Amino acid sequence: PDMRDFAEKDPRGFLKQFSENVILDEAQRAPQLFSYIQGIVDDSGKMGQFILSGSQNFHLMQSITQSLAGRVAIFKLMPFDFQELKSADLLNSNYIPQIIKGFYPAIYDRNIQPETFYPNYIETYVQRDVSQLIAIKDMRAFQRFIALCATRAGQLLSLNGIANECGISQPTAKSWLSALENSYIVFLLYPFHKNFSKRIVKTPKLYFYDTGLLSYLLKINDETRLFNQSIKGALFENMIIAEQIKRMHHKDERQTDVWFWRDSEGNEVDLLIQRPKQHEIVEIKATATISSKLFDGLNNFATLANDSRLVKTLVYGGTEYQQRSTGNAVPWYEFGK
Repeated sequence: PDMRDFAEKDPRGFLKQFSENVILDEAQRAPQLFSYIQGIVDDSGKMGQFILSGSQNFHLMQSITQSLAGRVAIFKLMPFDFQELKSADLLNSNYIPQIIKGFYPAIYDRNIQPETFYPNYIETYVQRDVSQLIAIKDMRAFQRFIALCATRAGQLLSLNGIANECGISQPTAKSWLSALENSYIVFLLYPFHKNFSKRIVKTPKLYFYDTGLLSYLLKINDETRLFNQSIKGALFENMIIAEQIKRMHHKDERQTDVWFWRDSEGNEVDLLIQRPKQHEIVEIKATATISSKLFDGLNNFATLANDSRLVKTLVYGGTEYQQRSTGNAVPWYEFGK
């Protein structure tokens, strides 16, 4: 509190105490600093002099665009990805407890149990920070809205359905969903637009950035609850697609696009990754057993697309890597390596 008070009341004096490079965490809480940082950066011409981090993306970006436009490089830090955990020997070899535990750093570096972390995260971060983005008059309805979003993870988004079940208007539901997106709680995966002379689904799918938070909202706190195959499959798919999104941010892959594809006949590709020099289609299955039938959806899309650049990948819950003529079978923890 004393440092924040110093920064707010005397930003010039606060910054003057740092002769070398400095990291300012939760910088959005002292917006008075930004215009002074602009002056220092312009005078010195030194790159990387200030690292500004913050948990409230909207307010931090607002301050940056107002004072530091053209002077910053922006990096989005997601929850840990597979390789980050693996490099520290923290990735569970069994995907089920890994799904429940999630990927937020505090769970690992502070050794906080998920059943303690997630309710506090909801209360202190989501409710507090989201309520600063938008005026939420009924916090109980907002909590219900988040819980309903969790039950729709991996499904086509029906905002009308969620709004009706929650007892709120569609504009309110749209505003709340946007706030959850801006807070990096949820994201939307949009459908691939090419139809190959078929009617295609045009509605996005809803996913959560972290499966630990998603599991908590679904009241799944032990492995026995995941024996339900449909729930297990949905959470596994969410984990893999979120992994792709996290890796794109961590690698700063701004020229990579991701989609899903589904036609009116039910043919589907879970994930389509468009890189500048390569396109990859991904089937995601929680099963630990590989069968040729699991490649049917990928082969169907490859035939329709007639694209020689397509790489076909099956991400599954097993441990064996297989290179088949129909595509590659990749263990879940090796995806995106």
